[in-house]
Amino acid sequence: MTEETRLGRIEVTPTAVATIAGQAVVECYGVVGICSRGLAEVLYRNRRHRGVEVRFQDDAIIIDIYVIVEYGVRIVAVARNVMQRVKFVVEQALAVSVEQVNVHVQGLRVSNADEWANWPRFARPASGQGRTASSGGGS
Repeated sequence: MTEETRLGRIEVTPTAVATIAGQAVVECYGVVGICSRGLAEVLYRNRRHRGVEVRFQDDAIIIDIYVIVEYGVRIVAVARNVMQRVKFVVEQALAVSVEQVNVHVQGLRVSNADEWANWPRFARPASGQGRTASSGGGS
């Protein structure tokens, strides 16, 4: 996204927008973390932009976010909250319209060991792996 002024040019990269959006996402209730597309692995704090894809279309922004949510939360409510929060934060920071925020839930994390014990055996990861249950690749 580039804006020309009489003083010069202002350029905001997709990575910068992704970082703003990523920070907004991790502050949302029910979101455990951001993950790469198709990979249910939580990214470290300094790599949050990698789970966010940003496209500029005309004078608007389209954002795709790949998240892992906590098991037991209402997934649709968490996704809507992420959409609203990201749209608000990015529009406030850049004064540019966010046309779409697409939330892709890539997996669930079970924090409570009692809940985990109630899962069917086929849904549990092999021993030695983390407690993130992948939704199986696609969005």
